[in-house]
Amino acid sequence: MRQGSQRDFTQGSIPRHILMFSLPLFAGNLLQMLYNVVDSIWVGQVIGKHALGAVSVSQPLIFALISLVVGLTMATTTLVGQYRGAGNEEMVRRTIGTSLTLLAVLGGIVGVLGVALRYPLLNLISTPEEIIHDSAAYLGVFMGGILALFLYNTLGAILRGLGDANTPLIALAIATLLNIVLDGIFILGLGPVPQMGVPGVAIATVIAQGVSAVWLVRWILRKTDLIRLNRDYWRVDWDLAGRIFRIGLPAGLQQAVVSFGMVTVTALINSFGPEVVAAFGAAQRLDQAAFLPSMSMGLAVTSVVAQNLGAGKLNRVSSAVRWCAGLGVLITAVVTAVAVIKPTILIALFNREPDVLAAGSLYLRINGWSYIFFALVFVLGGVMRGAGDTMSTLVLTIIGLWVVRVPAAYLLAARMGPAGIWTGILISAVASFLLHLGYYATGRWKRRALVGAPATENS
Repeated sequence: MRQGSQRDFTQGSIPRHILMFSLPLFAGNLLQMLYNVVDSIWVGQVIGKHALGAVSVSQPLIFALISLVVGLTMATTTLVGQYRGAGNEEMVRRTIGTSLTLLAVLGGIVGVLGVALRYPLLNLISTPEEIIHDSAAYLGVFMGGILALFLYNTLGAILRGLGDANTPLIALAIATLLNIVLDGIFILGLGPVPQMGVPGVAIATVIAQGVSAVWLVRWILRKTDLIRLNRDYWRVDWDLAGRIFRIGLPAGLQQAVVSFGMVTVTALINSFGPEVVAAFGAAQRLDQAAFLPSMSMGLAVTSVVAQNLGAGKLNRVSSAVRWCAGLGVLITAVVTAVAVIKPTILIALFNREPDVLAAGSLYLRINGWSYIFFALVFVLGGVMRGAGDTMSTLVLTIIGLWVVRVPAAYLLAARMGPAGIWTGILISAVASFLLHLGYYATGRWKRRALVGAPATENS
């Protein structure tokens, strides 16, 4: 059954659902990568390596600040999917209204904190003096417009829970194309617009996200009955809010754990100077490309698992996991080969200075192997999120990151320099995969669904 672009994952061919749903997700992730890559190319090639370092240093802090809200959007996807699978449309609408209200309030709070604390946070991670003011300018503008990002992400999460990956893709395409144009205008200073440098990149991003969010709101109002313009719709259902926080808080804390882990590692990277910081910033953009297939499979399996657990159909869940894992690894293996064999060509897309090329190429030669392990982590983590078992993913992430990655990076960096940091990341990828696989094999996540019919092994 389909309602417009929405898919019913509880019926029909699992491989077909996975392919048809994950392709728009992959395209969306590709556009998101393009969005970030274009920013980095503009900054690295036009403004310079210090500007590239300034933007790169800001990214982990931004991710840390928005992690709680990101977790709540994941909870929205899970609950909307489970209620849709259980056939409870009234609860689907109530979940949407409550989620949007909560996220609007929390988004405002996060934006104010991000602007007010930008310098203390940058100093906390030992940001080099050469780039701290550009970093603060970028961070301040981005966090000042964070509500637009939250609105887009929340609406996209809702639609993915309902099996619609096409509409968020269109919204992201609008934002990406607009961002490419605005980057050039604000960085170069075209027409009546003065040259703005690094702050101009953030302004372009905020405007593009705002336009995309407004488009999504208008589309949903015109094409669906998911959002209603009456006072009762926007009142918080505190029982639902409790469920959202029960799933979303561990998911948000997981994002925070990852973010602060990256902040900690970034602080270590900063100690090796702006060239290594710039190289790491460029390599991170390539990481995003490598993760695209598996991230898409992880998002797809979350929605499929949510709907089928809501309907009580466990064998369809197992089939989705096998298909997503297999496809994710197959595609990621190709990306790994390119990154390991031809790293210099890839880093040169962002900056051609010899010291940046050398540091970035070393990163890819070592850490490129981690992509395959992260591919499986994304899929297995997506299964647990679809079940609402976000506490387990939080615990596994804490172990993989804080017990393995951070200590390994610091210990190995003392002996090997930047190569030790990259090796620590690879070691943590292997450990995270083994942890997730072990927990998945226990089957405990199947009992974490908050709504739905009694589970059966029949399709």
